Amino acid sequence: MRLNVFLQKAGIGSRREAERMIEAGQVTVNGTKAQVTTPVEEGDEVKLAGKVVSVESRPVPRIFMLNKPVDVLVTNNDPEGRLTIFDLPVLKPPTWGPSMPRVMNIGRLDVNSEGLLLLTSDGPLAQTMMKPETALKRIYRVRVHGRLKDSDLRKLANGVTVDGIRYRGADVVEDREPSGRNTWYRVTMTEGKNREIRRLMEHFGCVVNRLIRVQYGPFELGTLPIGALREVAYHEVNKLLAALEGKPAKSKPAGKT
Repeated sequence: MRLNVFLQKAGIGSRREAERMIEAGQVTVNGTKAQVTTPVEEGDEVKLAGKVVSVESRPVPRIFMLNKPVDVLVTNNDPEGRLTIFDLPVLKPPTWGPSMPRVMNIGRLDVNSEGLLLLTSDGPLAQTMMKPETALKRIYRVRVHGRLKDSDLRKLANGVTVDGIRYRGADVVEDREPSGRNTWYRVTMTEGKNREIRRLMEHFGCVVNRLIRVQYGPFELGTLPIGALREVAYHEVNKLLAALEGKPAKSKPAGKT
């Protein structure tokens, strides 16, 4: 594989960051100063600043759970100056200080949606968790203006095509008795196309007026307050990694929670 890909998989940083390290002469392969185009094969010794790095020795990724408020964008910055998740107090340096790594979001929630948003220090892990073939379960509580018919629920379970886009089957269950003209549903799906739930509901004559994600994969929002951030414990992260790789979970190292 390419050297920058190898370094990314080893947890060194993004591919661009890895390329900068290579260009600065910090990386060697089998004792020879590497170039960006240097390939890495099984058995090669890769060193960064004189220290051996490998995919097997990469640090355990860190995952954080954020209860995203409404009217907050999931992006690094907004040209129009609107509030983003990285403007929230919990993601500002005074809160976490040097212990807070650089993080990226795992999937998205649109500006009008709220609830569980996962953040991680590991780019490859984020990509794996978002892939449709990984099929991690996402669960939402959704309030709509209107009410779905039983036939609509069956169609949603089998998957539908809207405006030429095919959506996988979604398990949609009425969450409580309708109140006035609004109905709450609990929606479970395994992919996250852009504004998927809103488009599906509109297809069946309902309009979403509140959408809260309460679970992504094994991680549940629980009682985490709106706007708050919590780090996922090491053993929970390790259990997820083992499940994704189909391997037994590793034992907890000393000093980890």
